[in-house]
Amino acid sequence: MEEIVQFNLNGRDTEITIDPTLTLLWVLRDQFGLTGTKYGCGIGFCGACTIILDNEAVRSCLLPIGDVAGKKVLTIEGLAVNGKPHPIQKAFMEHDALQCGYCTPGMIMHAYGLLLKNPEPSRQEVIDGMEENLCRCGAHIRIIEAIQSAAREMKKGQ
Repeated sequence: MEEIVQFNLNGRDTEITIDPTLTLLWVLRDQFGLTGTKYGCGIGFCGACTIILDNEAVRSCLLPIGDVAGKKVLTIEGLAVNGKPHPIQKAFMEHDALQCGYCTPGMIMHAYGLLLKNPEPSRQEVIDGMEENLCRCGAHIRIIEAIQSAAREMKKGQ
């Protein structure tokens, strides 16, 4: 049975009439055309589908759309402001912290969530904090450097 689900999506109040048991991942991709959030494993393990829900990094492949009612959802598409990349996006580009790019949106969103909780993470805290996002390309050192660089840039912008 369909229900109206109201939530804030990338800074805009949004509502959709939909089966509330559908996962947020597929609603974002299929109903809103926000394909930056990727399908990876479908069981919350890889992190490719990571979004920010009320300032927490969560796996959208496990989250029913009904559970976001009244909450704020931020996807990779909502991170940039007026076409200007967010410092974490800019740092990933500047440090070449991607190769194939498939895991990158989830990495960036998870890193953003990490920096919301810990604005000045040590190298080890970045490593530990990003451990749950999988990447096969081997850009891990550059990812760590990008996150630490973004932390410094975000601190300047406060």
